[in-house]
Amino acid sequence: MHVAFHPEIRIQKLSIGKEQAPLLVIDNLVANADELVQVAARKHYAPTVRFYPGIRAQAPLSYQDFLATALRPTLVEHFGLPDRPIRFSMCHFSLITTPPDQLGVIQRIPHIDSLESMGLAAVHYLFKKDLGGTAFYRHRKTGYEYIDESRKLAYYQSLEAENDGPNMPQQGYINGDTPLFQQILMQDGVFNRSLIYRRNSLHSGCINPGFIPDPNPLTGRLSINSFIDV
Repeated sequence: MHVAFHPEIRIQKLSIGKEQAPLLVIDNLVANADELVQVAARKHYAPTVRFYPGIRAQAPLSYQDFLATALRPTLVEHFGLPDRPIRFSMCHFSLITTPPDQLGVIQRIPHIDSLESMGLAAVHYLFKKDLGGTAFYRHRKTGYEYIDESRKLAYYQSLEAENDGPNMPQQGYINGDTPLFQQILMQDGVFNRSLIYRRNSLHSGCINPGFIPDPNPLTGRLSINSFIDV
């Protein structure tokens, strides 16, 4: 399928929290978002081996090519990337399907996708119901909003001690402030909106306590999740 910018695309260049990590919020990203949903509906989905609480299927290569070419100048400028070609270590249709009461501890707190400051993550919402967006967090004890190599040891040692204490994360998806984490920014999940941010920013999907998992791409919490590298 052919993928192109929506004629009414709108790009906001924002930053996150006190540490000012860059964030792009792109509304009306593609001209044919409904067609992407139909493509997703024809895919075969499988559980992932990583910590994602759901199922995934490969997104079209034309979608990757679109992001890599059409968005490249904006990504290089806003995130301070080297002026080199963009590649993808992941680009999948994704559906959250794990019930809140079946989450592991690591799935109940904000996470990072890597320690690399040049690695980006993108989430493109393809659902029209009110199924939640994405939020960014600050770890209260350390004050960290992102985790890189220099912060890794202190952060994970602190987290390990806290997870065994009285403030151990409660069962369910995180969706707001907790004793361990402060929510510092939230963006709603709006159809055909994309968020792009550094993969080492602490973040999590916003999933309400009453969330009912739905594996149907036409009605579930469908998104395209991508890891972007240079």
